[in-house]
Amino acid sequence: MPQSFIINGGKSLKGSINVFGSKNATTPILSASLLSKEPSVISNIPLIEDVLNLLNIIESLGAKVTWIGPKTVKIDPSDLNLKHLDQKLIKKIRSSVLLIAPLCARFKNFQLMQPGGCLIGVRPVDTHFEALADLGLETKANNGFYHFKYNPTKTKQEVILKEFSVTATENVLMLASTLPQTTIIKIAAIEPHVLDLVSFLNKMGAKIKHLPNHSFEITGNPNLKGVKKHDIIPDPIEAGSFIILGVACKSNLKVRNVRLDHLEIVFKKLKEFNAKFNFELQDKQKKLYTVEILPSDIKAVSKVQTLPYPGIPTDLQSIFGILATQANGTTIIQDPMYEGRLKYVDELIKMGANAIIADPHRALIVGPSPLYGQEIISYDLRAGMCLIIAALIAKGQSKINNIYQVDRGYEKIDERLKLINADINRVDN
Repeated sequence: MPQSFIINGGKSLKGSINVFGSKNATTPILSASLLSKEPSVISNIPLIEDVLNLLNIIESLGAKVTWIGPKTVKIDPSDLNLKHLDQKLIKKIRSSVLLIAPLCARFKNFQLMQPGGCLIGVRPVDTHFEALADLGLETKANNGFYHFKYNPTKTKQEVILKEFSVTATENVLMLASTLPQTTIIKIAAIEPHVLDLVSFLNKMGAKIKHLPNHSFEITGNPNLKGVKKHDIIPDPIEAGSFIILGVACKSNLKVRNVRLDHLEIVFKKLKEFNAKFNFELQDKQKKLYTVEILPSDIKAVSKVQTLPYPGIPTDLQSIFGILATQANGTTIIQDPMYEGRLKYVDELIKMGANAIIADPHRALIVGPSPLYGQEIISYDLRAGMCLIIAALIAKGQSKINNIYQVDRGYEKIDERLKLINADINRVDN
């Protein structure tokens, strides 16, 4: 049944909130566990829709999925088969594209329904197919399915991606890790979750080096082993969302389990907004910090532009957008990656924001603007979090529809926000 959030805004937020495991690290690492016939144990898994759906797909392949802790799963992929593969779930989630490399390694010939995901613009998978073709994969599309035929004897030793595609980089890293050769990937994405996958693959027996200029060197291993224990990194997007929530609401919040080294340019940009923080070392070995947000008068910055890592993540673009509505002055929000990621601006305008969408990639936002409760809709995962923050700022009551999108990426977000004094309730429509 479709659900909505009812939020009564304007309340002062206080207390602390924990950052959970990274969604974008979990999905490729779960997929990579299928490269071996031995079991792997993966912990700090976020219990969100995309992850649970991917685990259901993995089970439909015949893998044994056993929860051995609240957020720890053991995957035994020793007896995979394609007979009962859940193609409807493949179509439902974008991250199912990460199964291409593992299924190449295990089956050579197979088909997948075209993957789904957020409505944030054109997200072609040709970068995947062109890169994987250099490793011996032939792809054909027909009637909503991709048909794959893999020949590992037709591999090149250098793969040059045509763009900084995160999931294409991850697919190439996984498949190259199974080859008895050394492969170089160039124009590779180097986001923290990509490096977490690299760590996992190295534990499996591959030898991957992170080279300068967005490159990797992979010495593969045809007999990858299982991983006895791997902890998923804390989610930098969730951390950034909660930190900006505190800044935008001018609330004294503490955000725990933050990797500062994953958010360096985000903090730099927030300091341009005149945000103020205290940092407390929480776990030296895991590089975890607690970030305390100190309420301050927010000043606009000339531009927030998303870029591939180490630039500002596109997944935080809308979160910076709501911050700009509360900043004194004019800010340009620019996202060159996806032309559908500015739809949330229309919802903010309904709430009273002084903003225009200049073109599919740029919005102009003037603040500070008082926001007022409205019935609004979440078009994608990150826009949903942006609108939750807007509703928490706004005077009066807001109703956010299509919250399934938010559940795909933020675990029990309503329950966690209640712990910091938010007036938010989940209702059935």
